[in-house]
Amino acid sequence: MSVPLGQWLSIHSQRIGGRPALVDVDTEVSYTFRELDERTTRLASSLRSRGVEAGDRVALCSLNSPAMLELMFALAKLGAITVMINHRLTAPEMHYILDDAGAKLVFASTPLLEVVSAAKEGTIIEEVIPLLTAAERRTQTHSAFEDLISDGDPLEALPNMDPESPTLLMYTSGTTGRPKGAMITHTNLFWVSLYHNNAEAGINHHNRNLVAAPLFHIGGLAVYTLPTVYWGGSNYILEAFAPATWATAVEKYACTTAFAVPTMWTAILRSGELDIHDTSSLQVAISGGAPCPIPVIEALQAKGMAFIEGFGMTETAAAAAILSSEFITTKAGSIGKPSNHVDFRVVDEAGADVPAETVGELIIRGPSVFSGYWNRTDANTESFRDGWFYSGDLARVDGEGFYYLVDRKKDMVITGGENVYPIEVEQALYTHEGVADVSVIGTPHDYWGEAVTAIVVPHGSNTDDTAALAKRLDQHARDTLAGFKIPRQYFFVESLPLTATGKVRKVELREWVKDLTPTASST
Repeated sequence: MSVPLGQWLSIHSQRIGGRPALVDVDTEVSYTFRELDERTTRLASSLRSRGVEAGDRVALCSLNSPAMLELMFALAKLGAITVMINHRLTAPEMHYILDDAGAKLVFASTPLLEVVSAAKEGTIIEEVIPLLTAAERRTQTHSAFEDLISDGDPLEALPNMDPESPTLLMYTSGTTGRPKGAMITHTNLFWVSLYHNNAEAGINHHNRNLVAAPLFHIGGLAVYTLPTVYWGGSNYILEAFAPATWATAVEKYACTTAFAVPTMWTAILRSGELDIHDTSSLQVAISGGAPCPIPVIEALQAKGMAFIEGFGMTETAAAAAILSSEFITTKAGSIGKPSNHVDFRVVDEAGADVPAETVGELIIRGPSVFSGYWNRTDANTESFRDGWFYSGDLARVDGEGFYYLVDRKKDMVITGGENVYPIEVEQALYTHEGVADVSVIGTPHDYWGEAVTAIVVPHGSNTDDTAALAKRLDQHARDTLAGFKIPRQYFFVESLPLTATGKVRKVELREWVKDLTPTASST
């Protein structure tokens, strides 16, 4: 049995009501569990008066803020579903998600109002409710969001929740070029949070967690942040990541845990801020989203941090495997062993287990595995078989039970902790008249982990001046894609290597670019 998300605050309000639950680092405003429980009940009441009911979807496109968690818990109390939107997306990308989810309302940070307003055109959404930035919260005492809270009834009778119902809809890019909404249930988040109370993750009611990774990603939300709420600890939320503000917050609030993607850990280390600030309170640092470079891990460990790596995906509500600090260098490259509540298998195309050190598909089972894709019967049929989720990742397991990814799902590129599916970028570049053919891959990058790299077959006369074409393609990409999806390198070739069935040999492309000089590149 699991506890629905909306009840977590009610339980803590009675048990540890005076303990700080959320701290807005940028404004130094904090809320106890009792205050947070009342605020989210009031917010749920106001949203209900606006017509939001159980099962409805409400979208959230925001910079990190306490309001993001308040909205999520308020919607959970109603039985409604939070649709998290990456604020780095373009209006057309956002539009697809808003329309596909059938969102009824959307909340957006004030700098995002223009793009979100454009994105909602042609959807059923009639209203965009603004959320103030940290700078605005410091100077303004009035806001539409606070009005919603003050107008609500703190004694609102709320419905009983089915723990197996979805409470969160997170869109993950698909190989068709269209994102799919992963339905994450109350039970999924309960089990992920329950798991964090272990020797590796180290969460308990004394935890002080620093939130700097984006909350619109499953890693930023479900690694440490929600588990800290579940266990009665305190979350300290930064609106945006910067090494100096991160290190200052660790020192000021004596934070004990922090999650970040490798790009963030690298930036923290290179900044020198760890030499300026006392970060000795940080007991456990966890990295996820992509492999963290060993030199970075070793340098952070030398600062006294117990550094661990986590493996997961949106479909597993993040934490599916852990590589503990004990093995993080000796088993470098491994994603570790499955979490206590998760089962892994590596299988062949017939679904039979393969021997150790043999490559097969990684399949996953457990109570944190999502319930399926929103309105995607075909994708659900393909992904779920006999109770197992087929991840699409190729993997192997060694004789000691440590798992290794061999190739990522459908050639996905992970750059700066962001997932980029090549087909999205390819489709955008294909619309440019100067492109006859194109393939997108990830290439190693010292800072970003991987760089989105485009290998282009120019069309017609564009073969004469590829440098000029690269500039036009870069501008075209900037007009149509989120910033993290824009290629950082362009290579131009006469043709792409193809299989007998006409598919691009991306393994061969990765070898090609090692010996080629890009026509254009950026850092």
